[in-house]
Amino acid sequence: MKATLVSLLVAAGLLSAGAVQAQDAEALAKSKNCLSCHAIDKKVVGPAYKDVAKKYTVKDEAMLAKKVIAGGKGSWGEVPMPPNPSVTPEEATKLVKWILSLK
Repeated sequence: MKATLVSLLVAAGLLSAGAVQAQDAEALAKSKNCLSCHAIDKKVVGPAYKDVAKKYTVKDEAMLAKKVIAGGKGSWGEVPMPPNPSVTPEEATKLVKWILSLK
């Protein structure tokens, strides 16, 4: 009984930590103006983040993080994603991990 309770408390802590990290990443996306062109569940100028998460995997994290900073074009149509040099490599990685978690 005691072990079950401890396991449940640990699991709840992990879930709540994950929720806090997701909130932090979404706040970061807002602060870096990512949400000017993207939304979580619908296409705006760029693709919905959920669509990005469906298309790519963890293996693509480094490539996507580079695109967050340098910009890109051709993966989602003719409209290019402009570079965002205000995003650090660490922030880009955090954003990409969050986006890929939205599956």
